[in-house]
Amino acid sequence: MAKTPQNTTRTILISLIIFSFLSLTIAYDHNTLPEKHLGFKREKLTHLHFYVQDVVSGRNPTAVTVAEAATTNTSSVSFGLVTVLDDLLTVGPDPTSKQVGRAQGISVFASQSEVGLLMVLNYVFTEGKYNGSTLSVLGRIGINSAVKELPIVGGSGLFRFARGYAQARTYKLNTTSLDAIFEYNVYVLHY
Repeated sequence: MAKTPQNTTRTILISLIIFSFLSLTIAYDHNTLPEKHLGFKREKLTHLHFYVQDVVSGRNPTAVTVAEAATTNTSSVSFGLVTVLDDLLTVGPDPTSKQVGRAQGISVFASQSEVGLLMVLNYVFTEGKYNGSTLSVLGRIGINSAVKELPIVGGSGLFRFARGYAQARTYKLNTTSLDAIFEYNVYVLHY
């Protein structure tokens, strides 16, 4: 079967578009920045230890529910509940100990079969050497786990190009108010 002029034109047009795209992709890949320009020095491992003060009760809660599904109240695992957090980071477990930052983000009850949360957090440091720097966390927490582990997926300031993990343990839980204190050990690789 002979090609019609319309099919030939379409084939040439598609070939030109593909060729142009490949040319742009190849040209783009060759534009690299020197490592010095990006702030690379020598990668190091930093261990951070702090406490998160999670307050859900009282006049000034640091964790508030902002959304829930129509079926959340009938779910035994609170599936669909969304909470926004702005928890205090402290040096010690006492809520009045020195503040070193905030844990700001969202937790979502994302499992239909167990109490499992999707956590999206930024640890925003406001004191000391890391003042103005952040660590970004994205991961899952199983509430029944003794040690909860979350991946560090990035950061800013002194934590640019960060990666690592955070381990949390429940230090104290008030079963009446549900206010909690969590102990964190964070291990982060950064430049």
